[in-house]
Amino acid sequence: MVLELKRRCRHVVLPVFYDLEPTHVRKQTGVVAEAFARFDGEGGEREGREQVEVWREALIEVAGLAGLVLQNQADGHESKFIKIIIQEIANKLDRTVLSVTPYPTGTDSRVKDINLWLQDESNSTGIMVIYGMGGIGKTTIAKIAYNQNSDRFEGSSFIANIRETSQQPNGMVRLQKQLLSNIVKRRKEKIYNIHEGIVKIKDAICCKRVLIVLDDVDELEQLNAVLEMRDWLYPGSKIIVTTRQERILKAHEGCERYQVKELSDVESLCLFSLNAFGRDRPIEAYSELSKKVVYFCSGLPLALEVLGSSLSGASVDVWESALAKLQTFSNAKIHNVLQVSYDCLDDHDKELFLDIVCFFLGKEKDYMDKILDGCGFHVTIGIQNLVRKCLVSISEIDNNTLMMHQLLRDMGREIIRQESPKEPGRRSRVWHHKDAFNVVKEKTGTEAIEGLILDLEARKDDIRSTNAKDSEHPHLEVLLRKRKPSKRIHQSILYWLPENSASRELFMEQDEQGFKTDAFSRMQRLRILQLYDVQLSGGYDKFPTKLRWLCWRRCPLTFIPNDFPLEHMVVLDFPYSNLIQFWKGTKLLKLLKILNLTRSYDLTSSPNFSKLPNLERLILKDCINLVEVHESIVELGRLVVLNLQGCKKLGKLPRKICQIKSLEKLILSGCSKLDELPPDLGKMESLKEFQVDGVNLLSSTTGEVKSWHEVVYSWVSKPSKRAEVSSASLPSFVVWLSLADCNITDDTFPKDLSSMPLLKGLRLSRNPIRNLPSSIKDLHFLMELDLERCTRLQALPELPMSLMAMTIYGCKAMERITNLPNLLSSLMLGTYGCPKLDQVGGLFKLEPIEKIDSEIVKNMGLAHLESMGSLDMKLFNNLTYTSRKLQTLQILYECGIYSIFLIGSAVPAWFKNKSIGCSMSLNVPSLAKQGTWGLKVCICYGLSPNYKKSTWRHECVVVNNKTKGLKWTYRSAFIGEAEEGQDLMWLSDWKIGDQLMEGGDEVTVSVHMDDDFQVKEFGVRVEHNIEQEADGIDLSAYQMGAGEYFLCNLEEYARSKHYSMMAGSDLVEKCLCGFQYEKHTIH
Repeated sequence: MVLELKRRCRHVVLPVFYDLEPTHVRKQTGVVAEAFARFDGEGGEREGREQVEVWREALIEVAGLAGLVLQNQADGHESKFIKIIIQEIANKLDRTVLSVTPYPTGTDSRVKDINLWLQDESNSTGIMVIYGMGGIGKTTIAKIAYNQNSDRFEGSSFIANIRETSQQPNGMVRLQKQLLSNIVKRRKEKIYNIHEGIVKIKDAICCKRVLIVLDDVDELEQLNAVLEMRDWLYPGSKIIVTTRQERILKAHEGCERYQVKELSDVESLCLFSLNAFGRDRPIEAYSELSKKVVYFCSGLPLALEVLGSSLSGASVDVWESALAKLQTFSNAKIHNVLQVSYDCLDDHDKELFLDIVCFFLGKEKDYMDKILDGCGFHVTIGIQNLVRKCLVSISEIDNNTLMMHQLLRDMGREIIRQESPKEPGRRSRVWHHKDAFNVVKEKTGTEAIEGLILDLEARKDDIRSTNAKDSEHPHLEVLLRKRKPSKRIHQSILYWLPENSASRELFMEQDEQGFKTDAFSRMQRLRILQLYDVQLSGGYDKFPTKLRWLCWRRCPLTFIPNDFPLEHMVVLDFPYSNLIQFWKGTKLLKLLKILNLTRSYDLTSSPNFSKLPNLERLILKDCINLVEVHESIVELGRLVVLNLQGCKKLGKLPRKICQIKSLEKLILSGCSKLDELPPDLGKMESLKEFQVDGVNLLSSTTGEVKSWHEVVYSWVSKPSKRAEVSSASLPSFVVWLSLADCNITDDTFPKDLSSMPLLKGLRLSRNPIRNLPSSIKDLHFLMELDLERCTRLQALPELPMSLMAMTIYGCKAMERITNLPNLLSSLMLGTYGCPKLDQVGGLFKLEPIEKIDSEIVKNMGLAHLESMGSLDMKLFNNLTYTSRKLQTLQILYECGIYSIFLIGSAVPAWFKNKSIGCSMSLNVPSLAKQGTWGLKVCICYGLSPNYKKSTWRHECVVVNNKTKGLKWTYRSAFIGEAEEGQDLMWLSDWKIGDQLMEGGDEVTVSVHMDDDFQVKEFGVRVEHNIEQEADGIDLSAYQMGAGEYFLCNLEEYARSKHYSMMAGSDLVEKCLCGFQYEKHTIH
């Protein structure tokens, strides 16, 4: 019984060996053997012998536990031994509770996952690494988990501030002493060196279940001083490590990882308000300012607490001043916490980090790699280190772009500012447009500058925003903004501009001669230069020669001068330039990897490529006057990407373009003048992505529009016409194929797609196709399918299991979708603007009531149809954002729930529980007979006085079984749209099941309606059916946490972190009133 309670209830067992050695109990010798011999001698029934065997096993287990021995602890003195027992028990009962932040907002949902791991009831040992950036709340979460679970273990210890303590003299030994003292419950433990401490800790933890939290670890050596003995942990022991490094333990060392993410917007406002106002929402006068602070903090709890406390009790003027200051100077307390991660980097990674915070956020990682590799950085290992330390993240869903928390970015930029607070020209990087303007205008730049951004577009925006009088002259402002830098405007325009206006200042500034090239002559270490809307005058013979990346947006030059130092360039970006010819003749640029001339509208021909041996990307997108691409392009043996999108005057491609063996991506979308494609294009084994959207080639002889397959399949041969397309003609190596706006029909689209086995993405948008071929299911690597605005598409065949995203926006004829793979678990489905969509397999089905089984109609209480009133009502589809008039009554089935919308203003009489509010509690009656439990929920509602006809609907029903700790939040795919003077009834039938609800349970049901609607009456009926079984629907895909389910099939909700936080917490009721968002707030 004692050991059973130990296993089941985690009770602590303290063996006391009185005049008995533990070895006698373990080996069952001596007096223990004599006692068992008496039982064995008595013989008896088989059941008695089995009971004796249970006793033997129990005593062996007890002997293995840490206990007290009379001879060892008290030399046989009973009174002394009794005192020792009392002290040991007092120590075990003396549980330390750690202090946590007074407002632990947002921690419940985060701690829940950790609690599940700590309470898994298994005997396996485990390590969990809780990681995230500084100030994100790792320590707070670990403390709460420790407080809630330490009493489940026989010993526990929370070691705080390991990074800081370990740097002090004899710091690691002090940490070992604290751990040992916590585990053995003695005041002082003597340890003279780390190795002795490891041995003593091993002896203390090898025979008891322990919970150890190691807080703020930043090096493996710190872990080893305490965790080197992790193989000796007693079964069931758990260790939690908090760190800023994701990979503090290697993958093969076997540990759980939990990343602490930023707070949601609602949680952020709640936490900030608690610190600033002592309540969970802002005071009305500070509402907008509070939202600005919350936006600035970007979900970082530390920043929300620090700024909330510092602004508490301050006037509106002080708040506005503080916000303005934060745009330039970071808060010292927040900065110091965040800078710890930066200080732990080596010199190489520090420089890499500073380059990223100034120049590469939002840029593709591959793009940055090429530039910084050319600058001498070891980018691959450097980025890996920054990601592991949670300083940088890489967005896999957004082209591998570099991302960073806003406050980490500000921390890095503050480090740069501190290099020379008063003189920006002496800093290593000048990223702010105001500082850059002054440095270049006043020629104060020095050799210290390695990177500079001169952005006159941003400066103009600043000038405009400072003077509201500009609104009197909006057309003049547009004229000044849109004109090219090289174009001057007559001075007479000043007559129309008021004195001291921003527009006048803008005109005067633009009308000057721009900047001089010699302003850069002292910046000889300059590696990175970005110019936006800048005009330079003078020669380039003294321009910095170490430039690796030059980005010059709206460059006024018509060609690149011969004295321009391009020899070391890795990336040249000249979007929106005035270039007619990039350079004259040829230039040897051995390091150049990317050449981008996007939207250089005056460019008529491409440069000669013969001396660009390492060029990998050539981007000539929307060069609308480009008529030819130089034949030397075939000499680019490393070219991977060729983008000619929107080159409307390009009549032909170089004849031997197919000889570029490295080309992986070819974009010809919108090249409307192309009369043919190279015949060998289909044989290019390297080609992985081909985009030819909107290309309908005109035959030079007949003027007849060729179908899309004649465009694509002219790669293989050049028949004049063909009715069918051979699957053998398809490019077998293509991974991404885009054929939007290509006039595809069922007759012209190939029936067999199996010849493209590697295809991952297929785009068929805006084509008059009615059906897809059934062979699409054989594309086993297909991940994305885009069918946007295929307005004649009516149905879809079976799709491959690999599919991750599908878009059918604007498919107006689409009525039903079946055979969708991995729905909810992995498939992202976009259905906006599909007004006829009544069924999505695995999600919902809307059917006329006459097609529904009569027994279901009867169970819903709909037997008397004549009492249901007229059908003059609209139904809004939350999945497609469309509404329609009902022609007949419709029943919706989704998530195991049947629903119907009717005209009605009163809950039917057969509902026993009614309320004019939005919530009620009830007890499930206790019944002797077994059966299935269910609920019927009826909501009568109409337009509210605040009706605004919102685009987004947020109605939901929440059922909470408080007894069992289960919660279901249901948001319907459809909602009845009440009109003026009209009341509607929403009746839903829930089959709960006898495992999820039983007699005696306390249940609350609540309704949250959109601001456009108000509840008139609300009813709940508990039902028990002996014969009927609950529908066997699997709700695991809807689970948001332990016992919490969000029954919602709407893409933007079901997959949003914001709502998954809200659905299972008190924030639904507590925080909604303070932070209104158009898409993400339910009411």
